[in-house]
Amino acid sequence: MSESQNKELILLFDGYCRLCNGLVQTVLMHDKQGRIKMAALQSPEGKTLLEKHGLQPEFADSMVVISEGKLMLESDAAIRIGKELNGFRLLSKFASIFPRFFRDATYRFVARNRFRIFGKDEICYLPDPKWKNHFLDNRMA
Repeated sequence: MSESQNKELILLFDGYCRLCNGLVQTVLMHDKQGRIKMAALQSPEGKTLLEKHGLQPEFADSMVVISEGKLMLESDAAIRIGKELNGFRLLSKFASIFPRFFRDATYRFVARNRFRIFGKDEICYLPDPKWKNHFLDNRMA
């Protein structure tokens, strides 16, 4: 196991976005060790972490990954999460060969159109209690 795989990651996601909620389900299925902790951007924990890292609490333009105090957004965040998940490492490695401006432009296009393409939930995602160890619970990174 690599050193990065021993470190806890935090994933902040848009709790109203069905695409983002699909990502959460993927993480739950593939992160058997529970290294990736998650919270909705709209949750108290998410808002506090956003403010701590210099983003407005209303921020919802990108998934956010925090690892060792470092904030990652857009394609860097997606690639970082993929590197941690069995079955997605090769895809992440492939995506990382493209220049960041291209990856981020693609990410922003999908992000701008995510509600139109995938839909939007009326209530923020609430995890099943059996997954509670995968979600932040008043813990701050």
